[in-house]
Amino acid sequence: MTSAQRWPEKGWALLHLLLVSVSQAEELVCRRRGDSENPQLSKDGDIVLGGIFSFHSRWKDRQDTYMDKPLPLQCTSLNFRGFQYAQTMLFAIAEINNSTQLLPGISLGYKIYDVCGSIARGVTVALASATGNDMVFAPSDVPCTRPVNVQALLGVTSSSPCMAISTVIGPFHIPLISHFATCACLSDKTKYPSFLRTIPSDYYQSRALAQLVKYFGWTWVGAIRSNDDYGNNGIATFIETAQQLGICLEYSVPFFKTDAPDKIQKTLDIIKASTSKVIIAFVSYMDMDVLIHELSRYNLTGYQWVGSEGWISDSHIAAMNRHHILDGAIGLSIPKAHVSGLREFILDVKPLSSSSNELFTEFWETLFSCKLNNSRSSAENQTECTGHEDVTGVQNSFNDMSLMPIFYNVYKGVYAVAHALHNILRCNKTCDNKVHLDPFTILQHIRKIRFTTKEGDEVYFNENGDPVAKYEIINWQPTENGIVDFVRVGLYDASLPADKQLTLQNKFLVWTQNSQQVPLSVCSEKCQPGTRKVLQKGKPVCCYDCLRCAEGEISNITDSITCVRCDPEFWSNERRDACVRKEAEFLSYEEIMGALLTAASLFGTCMTAVVAFIFFRYRQTPVVKANNSELSFLLLFSLTLCFLCSLTFMGRPSEWSCMLRHTAFGITFVLCISCVLGKTIVVLMAFRATLPGSDVMKWFGPAQQKLSVLGFTLIQVIICILWLTISPPFPFKNFKELKNKIILECALGSAVGFWAVLGYIGLLAMLCFILAFLARKLPDNFNEAKFITFSMLIFCAVWITFIPAYVSSPGKFSVAVEIFAILASSFGLLICIFIPKCYIILLKPEKNTKKSMMGKGASKP
Repeated sequence: MTSAQRWPEKGWALLHLLLVSVSQAEELVCRRRGDSENPQLSKDGDIVLGGIFSFHSRWKDRQDTYMDKPLPLQCTSLNFRGFQYAQTMLFAIAEINNSTQLLPGISLGYKIYDVCGSIARGVTVALASATGNDMVFAPSDVPCTRPVNVQALLGVTSSSPCMAISTVIGPFHIPLISHFATCACLSDKTKYPSFLRTIPSDYYQSRALAQLVKYFGWTWVGAIRSNDDYGNNGIATFIETAQQLGICLEYSVPFFKTDAPDKIQKTLDIIKASTSKVIIAFVSYMDMDVLIHELSRYNLTGYQWVGSEGWISDSHIAAMNRHHILDGAIGLSIPKAHVSGLREFILDVKPLSSSSNELFTEFWETLFSCKLNNSRSSAENQTECTGHEDVTGVQNSFNDMSLMPIFYNVYKGVYAVAHALHNILRCNKTCDNKVHLDPFTILQHIRKIRFTTKEGDEVYFNENGDPVAKYEIINWQPTENGIVDFVRVGLYDASLPADKQLTLQNKFLVWTQNSQQVPLSVCSEKCQPGTRKVLQKGKPVCCYDCLRCAEGEISNITDSITCVRCDPEFWSNERRDACVRKEAEFLSYEEIMGALLTAASLFGTCMTAVVAFIFFRYRQTPVVKANNSELSFLLLFSLTLCFLCSLTFMGRPSEWSCMLRHTAFGITFVLCISCVLGKTIVVLMAFRATLPGSDVMKWFGPAQQKLSVLGFTLIQVIICILWLTISPPFPFKNFKELKNKIILECALGSAVGFWAVLGYIGLLAMLCFILAFLARKLPDNFNEAKFITFSMLIFCAVWITFIPAYVSSPGKFSVAVEIFAILASSFGLLICIFIPKCYIILLKPEKNTKKSMMGKGASKP
């Protein structure tokens, strides 16, 4: 015998512990502990099914001292929903008994119990339905066991009672099929091996609610949950999924229909003090019935309610919404269903009167608010009724069929058991009555069944005993006559891929307070592009501040958590939501500073050309001849090049312009200084030549002067060639100097080469200055040296001050400083050396004679 086959024996051994044995002579009397539990509705049959429903929703409070045996529970508050569920079970059994296709020749009976919404009573009647109340006599050597009383249990509307009942009857493998217990915890087959249900697990509903909340952009919500396994487990799964979707709960408060007034008040205070405008209500319809009364007392309107299937499609709750607190509610409901003939059967209450006269009396008097003639009711001031009133003529929750999908779940549960029995009994045209039935076998067959109802719906259970999860999304839309219309606005199908499970139809939605705008419920407004989120200390992740991105950083999406730094060639715009290309900065001809420097350069070039023209025009005059006309023209040519080379420093740097500007500058200035140096030496040599017996001029004649200029210039050319060969200047993009601009400049390549060029120019300038300084006291007719001295003084002053100015000037201003130094020194040479001579040539022609010049050199008497 396998372990699976031994399970029923072990189960009944446990059941034996619940029985008490009393010895009477040679026989053993077996009787269930506690008071007898009789079904409220029952009918004999070949196979009996058990039903557990709540015909009452409450019970009378009492303080048991346990000094005496507690009295049986006194149930109050008749619950018409329980009657509807029971009637649905009877309807399904009647259909099966009348069917020739399903269980032919087999009649199903039933025993239906009222648990009044009490978990303890639910466990009691579950054991009673399994063992029965009858005494069993057996020999003393036989264990006190008996065959099972019912083959399966159906009903049990809530999750907590199901958990308790399944825990007790699970070891006996008696199938328990619920139509409305949705707690995901019941899918654990190690704890609840015999539990099955025809309604989807809250695992899917909770995830669907979280996706629905995310769909409408609500990231800051509150939650109210039933303080039982249904609410606590459901909201726990919701929170887990919500956190993954970026949704935060401001609060999650428990609520139960029997809570004390002060506890209810605390719950309402939490809601009133909250900042979230969306409330997730994961509560049963019984809890919601009490909660809406409390909400109405304090007129807590303006909240968007999101409901679970426990109450969202309940017309009784909608009828209680007289203060329009729940208007615009949205939530999940079981898909609409229709079972032909069920409505008429439910409204036919004659079987109630034949099965339980006491229950029928209470039902009838509550339904019509009257008192039957034979009633023992103590109610006064009520009209009398006969028991033949028209049930369809009253408007209450009993003849409201809005919960037809839940009734359909009861219907499918009964048929699931019937199809399992049909397979076990090997029914064809007839069934094999000799097959021994045991709960374990029935449970195994129920798990494997797959059938289609007469309405065309396929029914089967997965490995956890759950059906496929499908929900309708409904919206409460008040009509003109004050009745709430449950409008289907979407679907949720857990069998589809994750991105297609939730679909909302393009329908008109009504929100709280009849608004047509989707309510906003966030802890913090969305951070716009150009900002980033910074979490507020001590608060959930949905509460944050929006900080503007720093310069050079952007965020181009909403609710960005970081700012991205732009590439080096880009910079953030004013809104910090896009990177724009940095403006390239270089000394341009178009800008004012560039235009002024260009004009100065061209002016210097023209001025040099005019001087050259004057010298050429008056080349035969003594002033021109006396000042070495060849070196003068070469100097004017080199000054022209100096003025023009400054233009190479302007415009966008390129590879060729970078190499040209520094080399042209170095060579032309050396040429210029070499000419000045040659003129200075000529002055000194000429003075020496006037001394008796001096022949120095033959050592520094015109040929030597030209060679000296060529030699000095050639050295600079060699320095420039080495610089360009080893590490030439190159165009460079400077990103560091200015944050929002790119400075286009010429990198030196080799700093040694650059300073060697400048150093060589400085060396020649200092040499020229020293020689000119030594010749400053020569006679006036030869004393060109004082003008050279003054020009060299200007030249040296300009280039000495150039060095710190060049190093400290940013970007294009360093180029402007270099151009200014070139122009200033060039103008200094031009003006100091040539303007005095032009003055004599043009304005003092009487001094431009050989006699005048030689006369100044005669000694005084």
